[in-house]
Amino acid sequence: MTRALILIDMQRGIADPALGRRNNPEAEDNIARLLFAWRDARRPVVHVRHISRSPRSVFWPGQEGAEFQDRFQPRADEHVVEKNVPDAFINTALERWLLVRDIRKVAIVGVITNNSVEATARTSGNLGFDTIVVSDATYTFDKADFNGTLRTAGEVHAMSLANLHDEYAKVVTTIELLRGN
Repeated sequence: MTRALILIDMQRGIADPALGRRNNPEAEDNIARLLFAWRDARRPVVHVRHISRSPRSVFWPGQEGAEFQDRFQPRADEHVVEKNVPDAFINTALERWLLVRDIRKVAIVGVITNNSVEATARTSGNLGFDTIVVSDATYTFDKADFNGTLRTAGEVHAMSLANLHDEYAKVVTTIELLRGN
């Protein structure tokens, strides 16, 4: 059974310095490696684009930030999903698109680990999809916890992956996925 690659929010706005310090500087290269591998194998690719409801967002429609980054431009035969909330399954036809094509396995990459990636992976697992999240093909930003303590992007990323692993998804590296996970 084939596995679809889901790229989440690889848009120009995610590079905005106002978003703060991030982790996984190699994430885009790993995402590109996976995308090229999927394309070469003619496996299904889904590009998720966040279209914000907030005019102050880097993903506000009609702005350059809402556009896909150059190296992650969808091809004509690749599916594009537009979402308005972090979860790519909510108020989109993503689940139906996958099921109609008998796709029951997905690999999730992109941003933000503790936001759109985690929300989408949780729903994917809850819907019964065999879900993989690629740890080094995702990243996040520094964030204050509920008590106001600033956590590094690495800490936030690790906690988000821990929330997902063996509960909603299997967390693997790019190399592990390319080797057949």
